[in-house]
Amino acid sequence: MKKSELVPPKPSAKAGEVAKKPQFLANSHPLASLAQELIIRGFSKRTIKSYLSHNQRFLDFVAKSAREVDSQDIKNYLLYLKSKNYTNTSLNQVISALKFYYQQILHRKLFFSVVRPKKEKFLPTVLTKIEIIKIINCAHNLKHKLLLSLLYGSGLRVSEVVKIKISHLDLVSKSLLVKDAKGQKDRYTLLSGISIKLLNLYLPKLPNTQKYLFSGMSGESSLSQRSAQKIFDHALAESGIKKEASCHSLRHSFATHLLESGVDIRYIQKLLGHQNIKTTEIYTHVARNFCSNIKSPLD
Repeated sequence: MKKSELVPPKPSAKAGEVAKKPQFLANSHPLASLAQELIIRGFSKRTIKSYLSHNQRFLDFVAKSAREVDSQDIKNYLLYLKSKNYTNTSLNQVISALKFYYQQILHRKLFFSVVRPKKEKFLPTVLTKIEIIKIINCAHNLKHKLLLSLLYGSGLRVSEVVKIKISHLDLVSKSLLVKDAKGQKDRYTLLSGISIKLLNLYLPKLPNTQKYLFSGMSGESSLSQRSAQKIFDHALAESGIKKEASCHSLRHSFATHLLESGVDIRYIQKLLGHQNIKTTEIYTHVARNFCSNIKSPLD
């Protein structure tokens, strides 16, 4: 076994710079060509940050140049990450990041012997409607209540709810435009009656110059995803509900409850912004009324 297999990747100042400002990488930086290609192809900032970080950590781990790396180095790194309890889903993300750089940018054929691990098939955490109302009511102010109501009532990702602009709201048609969502796609989704009532109380309190529905401390930028997650975590703790849940659990619950109420799965797919119907079909495994409506042949 190579020594590098057991040595954890060293934190690097360059890695931090890469993650924060990929567009400012010097041409001499080993990952400059990767950053440039990701930007040109229109990858999201989040994906660019992720791909650069994964590749920087890998280079730190192997202590080699990208031109010297071989397939065994990649396997050693994946084995190291597995020993650190990385899930198969996370390992697949690492493989995608490395493969893009070495195959698409450097044109090196290193992945013929690197087999992707099987994806885990965990069922999402779904909260009941009563639990969700309890969580929303445990939020301490109007802003927080509105944010939680939109995560559930409109089926939003946390990355989407913090980027809502006031101009995206249409209270008359009860719809919300989700701009530049995952996959850089726009879509329309629902605005619930409860969210509209909260909006009618919340919007008059905002400065006329405010652009984002939920602004950060400066008032000019949007609220951070981490802050939104903290809002949910605090409300969940206050509610006393013991389920392991996150902001994304509200989106899962939105889809599951629509399915249980008889909404066609293809409409749910559109509302969620899923490209593939198979992604939406996972909710058929957690929708509770499916089993209650099916009789055993013994009966």
